[in-house]
Amino acid sequence: MVKTIRVSEEYHAWLSAHKRDDETMEETLRRMTRGPNPEDVAGLLTEAEAEEAKEAVRGLRNRDRDHSRFDAAREAFAGEDADE
Repeated sequence: MVKTIRVSEEYHAWLSAHKRDDETMEETLRRMTRGPNPEDVAGLLTEAEAEEAKEAVRGLRNRDRDHSRFDAAREAFAGEDADE
């Protein structure tokens, strides 16, 4: 499947300036963004391992939403005020 993305003229010019003669725009984008080539990572995890990894990421995101570092810092400072 092929997708089209919109970028500003400035970004396109910058990307084109970094494009090598022997690569496609996709290859340039991958190189510049350090994105992995799908063929390089395909099959590294089983379906069960991939689902377990996704669940771990979801858990971390939910933990951060429920009790962010900012909330912890805010509580710590509020606790100091209460002691005074």
